[in-house]
Amino acid sequence: MFFEGRQSNYEKHPYKNIEGYDAYQGYESILNHLRNDIQNLKKESVVVCLDFYHGTRNKEVLDNLILPLSPDHIIFSEDAKKSEEEIQDLLGNNITNDRVFGVLTTEILDHLFDESKLKDLKAKIKPGLTVIYGVGASLVDSGDIHLYFDLTRWEIQLRYRLGELDNWGASNFEEDILRKYKRGYFVEWRIFDRYKFMVLPKCQYYVETNLENVPKMISIDAYQEGLKTFAHSPFRLVPYFDEGIWGGTWMKEVCELPDSKNNYAWCFDGVPEENSICFQFKDIKVDVPAINLVHTCPNELLGKRVHSRFGKEFPIRFDFLDTMNGGNLSLQVHPLTEYIQDNFGMHYTQDESYYILDAQEDAHVYLGLKDGVELDDFIKALKESQETGNRFEDEKYVNNIPVQKHDHALIPAGTVHCSGSGSMVLEISATPYIFTFKLYDWGRVGLDGKPRPINVDRGYENIQTDRRTDWVMNNLIHRATVIDRDEHMLVERTGLHELEFIDTLRYSFDKEIVITMNDTVHMLNLVEGEEIEVFSLTNDFTPYRVHYVETFIVPSAVKEYGLRPVGKSEGKTVKVICASVR
Repeated sequence: MFFEGRQSNYEKHPYKNIEGYDAYQGYESILNHLRNDIQNLKKESVVVCLDFYHGTRNKEVLDNLILPLSPDHIIFSEDAKKSEEEIQDLLGNNITNDRVFGVLTTEILDHLFDESKLKDLKAKIKPGLTVIYGVGASLVDSGDIHLYFDLTRWEIQLRYRLGELDNWGASNFEEDILRKYKRGYFVEWRIFDRYKFMVLPKCQYYVETNLENVPKMISIDAYQEGLKTFAHSPFRLVPYFDEGIWGGTWMKEVCELPDSKNNYAWCFDGVPEENSICFQFKDIKVDVPAINLVHTCPNELLGKRVHSRFGKEFPIRFDFLDTMNGGNLSLQVHPLTEYIQDNFGMHYTQDESYYILDAQEDAHVYLGLKDGVELDDFIKALKESQETGNRFEDEKYVNNIPVQKHDHALIPAGTVHCSGSGSMVLEISATPYIFTFKLYDWGRVGLDGKPRPINVDRGYENIQTDRRTDWVMNNLIHRATVIDRDEHMLVERTGLHELEFIDTLRYSFDKEIVITMNDTVHMLNLVEGEEIEVFSLTNDFTPYRVHYVETFIVPSAVKEYGLRPVGKSEGKTVKVICASVR
């Protein structure tokens, strides 16, 4: 037991109440509402447009919503998409043959449809009730009543894994999950998001489709009010947890997770590209991809300074890596900025750091090459291990550095690294999160029984040979410096490295403190203490409770906020780590 006698207080499905609006849950409720809308139009001919994000269950919506409406005409928009071969020709350079990496696309959804086929579908709109449904439905006609059907990226990934979802226009239901995810990340989600954010403001309704046979519909006004609420007050993202070949047991206990998995390796609880936010309307919860908030309210969320620098992207991410009673992560390196730009189309790279939330006595991180190691010798040894299956002599080439609770190891791109077993890591990083070049994986295969991809050649092009023992110890370990202190508060800068754009401050306090923002978003985590409250000095938002190891976001629009220990933490010293853009 990591915390003997402690009761977990980690909230696994955080939400915000949205007042003054209704939500409609289930097909019957949505069906009755649509029937009333159609009747109230008092028109002989009505077109209802159901726009889908890819992953929406087509047959479920057809059987439970469209057919019961008894339309005179049903049009499936995807009948007008180009052939699989044409789509592959158009997107092939972005999809690539690599199992893991593609190139970010700038394509738009319109280009994946055949204009002549779209024209034929438009001609099928006749007098009476017409329902158009599918991805790109409004390319046929946006109709008199327009609904957008959405789902979270985590749900899409789960459907990939189950083999019930293919990549759009690929019919690859049984393909390797890494290839399906790659195509989603680099190509499809970029295309579908551009389309979604173009059509959503024109819709009357937003429909969440994460749960099978349990759709939830809200008006577009309710949807916009929900986003506005999140953009002007502290909030949490809805986390998700996943098993891994090296996973541990800390999160299972501390976050009170189910026994259905052998271990828990990852938790994404601060990655707006992947996580969702949750609106609650009375007793109905609606999960919305957090990326919708980033795209709709960038200035309020990020601040104008950060928005102008990164565009509509949330540049910071927090996630957990659990190796308590588990194994080492793969030995790895992340690409340099010019490499990620030239090879993958991403305009900034995966700089990161490991904040140690907890550690066993023998916990350690692998970080940087040892003094005297030649890069060519290092690469030769890695390749020989890969080819022969013999153990790679990590102790000969890579620094193995002991760590303990509240240490912060900094990992600028180009640094060889990984977390060793026996640690619980809060990874504080730039948002690009799949650009990991694995160099050595300790002779393991993935949970699917397949070897995990190794990218020694790509690693060779990015490893910085000045990141050796002395440099690592002087620049990447134990960098905490005191910024401010009094009898009730200590503020320390723990990183990140000067090469990285993220700044991190650790606040230790036993009474309320005030934090002023500099036109930037703050991402924080309660790294010690049971409970704190985030409050407004001007009562602009309701005080917000945060529990141990919960990540939370304070939007730039808040400008200034307070933190105070509450509940079991009242009168005790708590610690919060806060990341922002320099």
